[in-house]
Amino acid sequence: MSAPERIPPRGVTTADPADAELLAHGGLTVRGRIRDASNAALYCTVAHDGREAACVYKPVAGERPLWDFPDGTLAQREVAAYAVSEATGWGLVPPTVLRDGPYGEGMCQLWIEASPEDGLLALVDEEEPGPGWKAIGFAEVGEDRTALLVHADDERLRRLAVLDAVLNNADRKGGHLLTTADGRLYGIDHGVTFHADDKLRTLLWGWAGEPLTEEAVEVLSGLAGALEPGGTLAAGLSALLTPAEVDATRARTTALLESGRHPEPGGEWPAIPWPPV
Repeated sequence: MSAPERIPPRGVTTADPADAELLAHGGLTVRGRIRDASNAALYCTVAHDGREAACVYKPVAGERPLWDFPDGTLAQREVAAYAVSEATGWGLVPPTVLRDGPYGEGMCQLWIEASPEDGLLALVDEEEPGPGWKAIGFAEVGEDRTALLVHADDERLRRLAVLDAVLNNADRKGGHLLTTADGRLYGIDHGVTFHADDKLRTLLWGWAGEPLTEEAVEVLSGLAGALEPGGTLAAGLSALLTPAEVDATRARTTALLESGRHPEPGGEWPAIPWPPV
């Protein structure tokens, strides 16, 4: 699917179209299994026209049923999340395609080599976050002790918080945040997104209720246009999601623009995923 052309914000680089081409048409070779994943996730290499890259392949056949999401739809949701990310111009989701593989149709995503230390999350023995940090909430750390869980007051995370609000991400854990040696931030694992009901669960609540940045308002305005019926993004999402889910995505984007603020926890759904990291 094609996404609306946007000029990336300063310091942001969107995906190379050649990466999606490689993922979609390259020969997949399974190298091993990622054992800490909740669904079948296979570490692979993909090769095409002299290029080779590492990737993650998640076959639909390996998806565990969920009580609140239709069976066999997680791969499509991951691809839809990539499409929306690219439409924002922020490039926050690695290149992701839907394709056939050794175990049937599934999601194939470019492997991101993450830096060992990203400094995005921390536990502090304070009542309030220090400069450069945003509070998430208090966590039990053993022996009847609690500590304040915080995330960095980082513009990359703030963009991701806006994207997650559009996607209705029900599972933004700390382990789904990857930073690279060149300073890029990626979010991964978007299988439980785009539900028509409010299910936003995230660690990125630090800006809850605060005004959106001017950049975010501009990006959301462009996204709203692309999500209108007949828009390029709406057409692409319609092949991956139900009509109700596409409508809900459009409504969430409009609601963000109308409020002009980051969303706050709704109270009818746990606000933070478990486990949080």
